[in-house]
Amino acid sequence: QVQLVESGGGLVQAGGSLRLSCVASGRIFSINAMGWYRQAPGKQRELVAVITSGGSTNYVDSVQGRFTVSSDNAKNTVYLQMNSLKPEDTAVYYCNADLRSSSTSRIFRYWGQGTQVTVSS
Repeated sequence: QVQLVESGGGLVQAGGSLRLSCVASGRIFSINAMGWYRQAPGKQRELVAVITSGGSTNYVDSVQGRFTVSSDNAKNTVYLQMNSLKPEDTAVYYCNADLRSSSTSRIFRYWGQGTQVTVSS
C-alpha cells in the first residue's frame, strides 16, 4: 500500500504565503513524478504544478511566477511554495505521485486526501 499525506493548508489573506508538503510512504520502488492539483467548488480538478524525478517542472499559467514546486527525492516528499496568494487560489489542494511499487510493476497514480487552502480578500 502507498499513502500520500499532505499538510500545510489553511487560511491566509490575499498577498500572503503558504507552503504545502506531501509525503509518500509505503511500498515504493521508484517515483517518476509528483505534483499538485486543486479543485475549487463547482470547478473541475486542475493541475497546478508537477515535478519529475529529474527535476523538470511545469506549472499552470495562473500560478507561474507565484508558486514553486520542489521535491526531496530521498524523503519521497514534494512541496508547493505559494506566494502572492489570490482569492481565486482558494481550493482543496491534492498531492499526487506517479510511482512503481516494485521493479516489475506498472506506474500507478496515487492521491492524497487533500488539504484546504482559503485565501481571503
